[in-house]
Amino acid sequence: MSYPFDLAATIVAFHTDSAELEQLLRSLQQSSLCVLVTVVDNSSDQSLRAIVESTGATYIYPGRNLGFAAGNNVALSKTIELAPYQALVNPDITLTGEGAVLHELFDYMQANEDVGWVMPTVRYPDGSEQRLTKRLPTPFDLIVRRLLGGLGKRLLPELWGRYEMRDIDLSHGREVPSLSGCFMFLRSSVLQQVGLLDDRYFLYMEDVDLCRRVGRVSRTMFLPTSSLQHGYGKGSYKKLWLAFLHMRSAIQYFNKWGWMRDPERDERNRLT
Repeated sequence: MSYPFDLAATIVAFHTDSAELEQLLRSLQQSSLCVLVTVVDNSSDQSLRAIVESTGATYIYPGRNLGFAAGNNVALSKTIELAPYQALVNPDITLTGEGAVLHELFDYMQANEDVGWVMPTVRYPDGSEQRLTKRLPTPFDLIVRRLLGGLGKRLLPELWGRYEMRDIDLSHGREVPSLSGCFMFLRSSVLQQVGLLDDRYFLYMEDVDLCRRVGRVSRTMFLPTSSLQHGYGKGSYKKLWLAFLHMRSAIQYFNKWGWMRDPERDERNRLT
């Protein structure tokens, strides 16, 4: 099948810093790939429209905050047949090296047709690595991280480390049960097979849910040789309403997939 674009990139904005957004849009433009860029603006006004349209990107304004999953789905429903791959990109992502990471991931997917989702190394602005490769969570994993925070890491280091796959050598490309939603590089045909993001999640856990579904029909891979930068504000640890959304999404997730009994989770985690 031929496509008019190499890649479709979607950014869901919500009162995003305009300079940050413009930097990301310009870096997407610099890619050697033919990239279709769409911004879905969940903000309460259209102050970002001029910046988006000045870069040649498509601007979609729903008029209300649809949430992360539903916002991405608005764009995906329009772009999924226009490019073989979809990149869902948080506004606080920085593509270094004139967006070379996009071409690296594109080439990887072209060479590995059994891969449905690939994630590069994600780094903090200071260059240190964010540990975003994870096993599928149990309720206890999220309770320890959500309620105990750093204390949980000190009291239960083995549990914390196992969830973040620190017992596994990730220096080479490897299949991972759960990849981060801050930057998703997905095969369009796999998305068409398993469905788009589950928009019952307003924010958080939609990436874990999608990774499970993608992992049923294809490989979900971590590629450490490519990298990008992510601001990673950990908003749900700082703002009460985001913490509420995180907990609500976790309840929705475990209601869907199982709380204590989840054979599929256990099998996927054993494979690592």
